[in-house]
Amino acid sequence: MLLDMSSEHTETTRRDQTKNSISRSGYIPPADVHSMPLGHLMDVAGRPMLKEQQGLFKKAEERDPIIFFAGDLNLLKAKSISVIGARSVSSEGILRATRISRELASAGVVVTSGLAKGVDTAAHIAAIGAGGRTISVIGTPLDKAYPAENADLQRDIYEHHLLVSQFHPGQRTFQSDFPKRNRLMAALSDGSVIVEASDTSGTLHQAAECVRLGRWLFIMRSVIENRTVSWPGRFLDNPKTVVLTSVEDILSRIA
Repeated sequence: MLLDMSSEHTETTRRDQTKNSISRSGYIPPADVHSMPLGHLMDVAGRPMLKEQQGLFKKAEERDPIIFFAGDLNLLKAKSISVIGARSVSSEGILRATRISRELASAGVVVTSGLAKGVDTAAHIAAIGAGGRTISVIGTPLDKAYPAENADLQRDIYEHHLLVSQFHPGQRTFQSDFPKRNRLMAALSDGSVIVEASDTSGTLHQAAECVRLGRWLFIMRSVIENRTVSWPGRFLDNPKTVVLTSVEDILSRIA
């Protein structure tokens, strides 16, 4: 009897915590959530993983993780470019992210990003504003909106576009988990555009994954010309790294 009462109390507490979480952020999690192993998802997306790519996640138990998603899975079958960069982005970086995302969306390319502050948010908003489609690969479970101010945007994405996460509902995540998000985003995209990033930016995890997975890596010319950063030099010798000057640099390579 005591066990029953404890169980009931725990369940009530969980419901109360969920209600409190929703009221604080204003976020209503998706009710229609699906899942499938990463390998199957890559096949559905038309981007099957080669044998040398199957260690996408280093730990053995993560090599074919379950991926959770809500929204239109068919978006994974379309040409997709990730637009990524700094959270603390400059005003010029916001303008560049907005322009390239709008141009990609207008050309029928799905704009993918991570729903973080800065470049990611600008990319999603620009794609939607241009009447295009967008995919968000987030570093938290689907039932959590982070940052909280993007709660409405996250809901719009799962209702009308596609929201993806490798984290189980209710799972606690940490800052160290975000590189996993970047690896997944790189795998699900045909290429990635880096709009703005410092030498210590987490964005560079995705740049490295583009090289490892054989995806296109586009670095905006403004980044190359920025003398305060040195990281682009590590990638310029890669045959699939392109200094981005216009949207045509992307479209001509993913056609």
